[in-house]
Amino acid sequence: MSTGGKGRNKRMKKIATLCILLTITGLLACATTDSSRYREGDNAGQDVGMTVQDEKRLTEEALPQMRKDYPEAKNAELQKYIAGVGQKIVKANKLDGQPYHYTFTVVDVEDVNAFALPAGHVFVTAPLIAMASNEAELAGVVSHEIGHIMARHTAERMYAMEKAQNKTWLYTAGGGVVGAAAGYGLGRVLCKEGDTACLATAAVIGGAAGAVGGLFVQKYTFMANSREDEMEADRIGFRLAVGAGYDKDQVGKFYEKLLDAEKAGRSGGGVLRSLSDAMSTHPPSEERVKQMKELAGNQPASRNALLTTPAFNRARQISQGMQKKP
Repeated sequence: MSTGGKGRNKRMKKIATLCILLTITGLLACATTDSSRYREGDNAGQDVGMTVQDEKRLTEEALPQMRKDYPEAKNAELQKYIAGVGQKIVKANKLDGQPYHYTFTVVDVEDVNAFALPAGHVFVTAPLIAMASNEAELAGVVSHEIGHIMARHTAERMYAMEKAQNKTWLYTAGGGVVGAAAGYGLGRVLCKEGDTACLATAAVIGGAAGAVGGLFVQKYTFMANSREDEMEADRIGFRLAVGAGYDKDQVGKFYEKLLDAEKAGRSGGGVLRSLSDAMSTHPPSEERVKQMKELAGNQPASRNALLTTPAFNRARQISQGMQKKP
């Protein structure tokens, strides 16, 4: 194929993706303008009349394609670890069967990401574990994703899109899943080869993936949550992580990393600036950091609060070893 042909194909793909994004953006705008969306996680899908069975069906339809592109990490120790962290949160907060049965899976891709699908499915990429500073930070990300599931953010949008677009929400023009999966991170940022400063900042942005929804900038494009949904998931996530015994001052540390990344994006250029623009559809980092600090300030201190574990250190070591060298 000629160079000109390749260029035209790339432009066409960008145009097709933009059209899909604009369509979904319109749907989200209609679905999230009501101030009642600023809730505390006790909703029951009232916005779209959805049942738990609907959630399970939507997830079953999306999972086959997702598993092809986000394969499970082939490391039993790592899978056991993330399942342990997730189930610790679930059991401490008595979430099992209320109404979901949760699963937690590490996926082996190069992107720093975390995301959730309806009815209890949480996914964390190995690079995100490698990015976390301690188990409390990681637990904060996992709890945030559980928060999206509990509040049915993902399910509501998937259900509404299914009705409005007759299931075409599943695929982009290039065959990628457009999913409304809540909590999808901004993913890997493509920096110039050898630009370590860019890569380092991109890693920080990616590290906040579970704590902020966004546009996944690579093969797939995913829509963000509304500000209200993200802030709600933050509040739920804080409550769940602290309820599981994690350090109240650490579970929101990814928010501070995101704030640093946003500041760098405002003063920088190229990828970082465009990434900062993409993040404008999410709660500003200042708001999220402020909220987390307020929540921590109002939470009584605990002498036994958990910061990290030897198992986390081992899991991070495994995850770092899985990363492909540039």
